[in-house]
Amino acid sequence: MRVTGIERLKSGAFDALILGGGINGAGIARDLALRARQAGVRLSVGLVDKGQFGAATSGKNSQLIHGGLRYLKMLDVRLVRESLAERARLLRLAPGLVTPLEFLMPLRGILEKLYYGAGLTAYDVLAGSRNIAGHRGISRDAEPGLAPDFRCALAFYDARVQSARFVLANVFDAVRNGVAAANYVKAEHWERSGDGWRVTLFDALSGRRFEARARKLIDAMGPWSTVSGLRLVRGSHIVLPRLAEGERAIAWFEPSGRIVFVIPWGETGGLSLVGTTDVDHHAGPDDVSISRAETEYLLEVARALFPAAKALEPISAFSALRGLLRQESKTAAGTSREHRIWNSPDGVLHVAGGKYTTYRRMSEQAADLAAREIAPALAGVHPTRSEPLAVEIPVDDSLAGRIEHAAAREMAQHLSDLMFVSTYWGWERRWDAGSLAPYARELGRHLGWNERRQREEVEAVLCTLPFAEK
Repeated sequence: MRVTGIERLKSGAFDALILGGGINGAGIARDLALRARQAGVRLSVGLVDKGQFGAATSGKNSQLIHGGLRYLKMLDVRLVRESLAERARLLRLAPGLVTPLEFLMPLRGILEKLYYGAGLTAYDVLAGSRNIAGHRGISRDAEPGLAPDFRCALAFYDARVQSARFVLANVFDAVRNGVAAANYVKAEHWERSGDGWRVTLFDALSGRRFEARARKLIDAMGPWSTVSGLRLVRGSHIVLPRLAEGERAIAWFEPSGRIVFVIPWGETGGLSLVGTTDVDHHAGPDDVSISRAETEYLLEVARALFPAAKALEPISAFSALRGLLRQESKTAAGTSREHRIWNSPDGVLHVAGGKYTTYRRMSEQAADLAAREIAPALAGVHPTRSEPLAVEIPVDDSLAGRIEHAAAREMAQHLSDLMFVSTYWGWERRWDAGSLAPYARELGRHLGWNERRQREEVEAVLCTLPFAEK
């Protein structure tokens, strides 16, 4: 599949070439491909990413499809309404990937209950008739492990997603509808050529460069974009042994006013995902990891909620960057999640800002702008509003079967692609070289790795895990 994508990228001129295979790039590729199919119009679309699709920001988040209570608290009503509408749409169109999740909001007394109850009432109203369920008051004893100073609680619904797999679902639905896609292909340089673009692409696996041509370039590179005006904000999460006894997630507005989630985590449900942070990131986009201060902050949150959980030790952690529209007067946490889609003076279409939940809407807006230039008949065609997201499920759900599926059907090229994108196994336990070796051996059997390559892949994964036994 990858070889085919590269050969197509080399051989033809594309109507649109999308740089960046996170959720926005994947969503735009799928949107354009579905428009062309629905309208019976020929449209050639290419999609490249310098790593694995969904391996960066789009796969390392809170794994939620949600309206955003924090944005409601910031009075960003328009963003919350749009997010809740998209939540309802994705629950309907991608039921195998997006599922309802009940949250418990612990509160310290009647004043907090009145304040946050009013906020959740507004949340329900903004969700409208397609709300999952209205909020309600419940006993704080519904989660017995909570600190005793939490005297009451509210329950409400949002939705969860395995966000990296959701990116893959969009990519490969786009491929099934004619998009030429290749991972580990970096756009190194692009320049105008007549009424289009010549783009120098570097295949990181072969070490070779080649040229692609396109009428329209779309920049969906997120934190790697070269446009000015982006504020890089790092969000980090830690994985802990299971904190909550029940199946609900926890949503808590901690004393500074930030909301933090404790979400049931792991394929067996024996872990908790705690996050997220919001701190400015001053290093490059390829140098991203959780800081000691972030780790301690999230551990303090966990201890405040569940004081009986002694000697908490993170099992794993992940961090990612959000490329937000810069607002100098705002803190990192307070910076808007609004998005912007525009053509720069050279004619490149850029997508910046936004939040994961609204990716479909952002992709549609970007595709509208691109279509006006390259295929005007498609500018008003909006198939993703009603087209279900096709998901290819491994035929064999065994460990070996899932590894084979990752290699054969999801373009996994490295052990990290298997452990952090096709699955989240890499964050579900503490790994060492010995425990990772069988996974490298099995994936290597499909990709032709010798023993040295297997060891290199294991070492590369361990280097990305801050709490691994190295």
